[in-house]
Amino acid sequence: MIKVYFLLLAGLLLLFASGKYLVESSVAISRLLRIPTMIIGLTVVAFGTSAPELLVSIQAAYSGLPEIAMGNIVGSNISNILLVLAITAVIFPIPVSVSSVKQDWPIMMVVSLLLFVFSLNGWLTPGEGLVLVLLLAIYIGYLVIRSRGIKGDEKEPGNQVTMRWWVAVSIFLVSCAGLAFGADLLVKNTSIIAGELGISKRVISITMVAVGTSIPELATSVIAALKKETDISVGNIIGSNIMNILSVLGITSIIGPVRVDPEIARFDVPWMLATSILLLLLMLPAARSRITRWEGILMILIYLLYIYMIF
Repeated sequence: MIKVYFLLLAGLLLLFASGKYLVESSVAISRLLRIPTMIIGLTVVAFGTSAPELLVSIQAAYSGLPEIAMGNIVGSNISNILLVLAITAVIFPIPVSVSSVKQDWPIMMVVSLLLFVFSLNGWLTPGEGLVLVLLLAIYIGYLVIRSRGIKGDEKEPGNQVTMRWWVAVSIFLVSCAGLAFGADLLVKNTSIIAGELGISKRVISITMVAVGTSIPELATSVIAALKKETDISVGNIIGSNIMNILSVLGITSIIGPVRVDPEIARFDVPWMLATSILLLLLMLPAARSRITRWEGILMILIYLLYIYMIF
C-alpha cells in the first residue's frame, strides 16, 4: 500500500506542475493569436483540463463500467463549482465578467438541463451522444465568432508576448499529456484505496474519481488566480463543465451506451443543476460580478454537506 500512496502523491504533484505550464502556454497562445484570454479559458484550457475526465470515462466504458463515466462527469461538474471555484475564491476573490453571467452561464445551464433530460431513461445512447458532439461543434463555432466581435483593446491583456508560438504549443501539448497521466495515476490509486474500504461504484465515481479528475481544474484555476488571470479562473470552470458534458459524455456514449445509475439521475444530477443555479446567484449582480472569500467558504460547506448526504 505504500507504493499506492506514493503514486497517488506523484500524480497530484504532476497535475499541479502541468497545470502551471498549461496556464502559461495558453495565455501565451491567446496573445500570439490576439484571442481574448476569456475565450482561451472557455475552450483550449477547458478542453485540456477535461482530458482526464475523457480518458477515465472511455476507459470505464471499455472496462464494462459505463456507470462510472456518468458519475465521474456529474461529480466533477459539482466539485468544479463547489470545490475548485470555492477554493480559488478563498485564495483570491474572483472578479466575474458580465459575459460570463449573461452568455456563458446560460449555455452551461442549458447543456446541464439537456443531460438531465437524456438521463431520465437510464441510458445515454449513441444518438444522444451524437447530439452532444454536434452541440459541441456549434458551441466552439459560437465562441470563435464571439471572439471576433470583441474590440482589439479588449482582446489584448496588455502584456508583451515572451514565448515563441512553437514553444507555447509544445508546452501546452506536453502539459495536457501531463495532466492526463497525472490524473490517471491519481484516479487508479485512489480507486484501489477506495476499493479496500468497500465503497460503492457510484460513490467512488462521484467523489474520489470526480475530485481526482478535477485536480487539473483546481491547479489551473488557483495558479491563474495567483497570477490574476481571473478570466481563465472563471472561464475555465464554466467551459470545463460544458466540455465535460458535450465532449466527454458525447464521445463516450458514441463509443457505447452509457448506463445512468438511478441514484445519479434522481439525486446527483439535480444537485448539479442546483449547483449551477447557486453559481449564478453568487455571480449576481452582474455589475459587481465578484465571488468573495465568504462565498467561497459557503460553497465548500455546501460541498461537504453533499458528500455527507451521499455516504
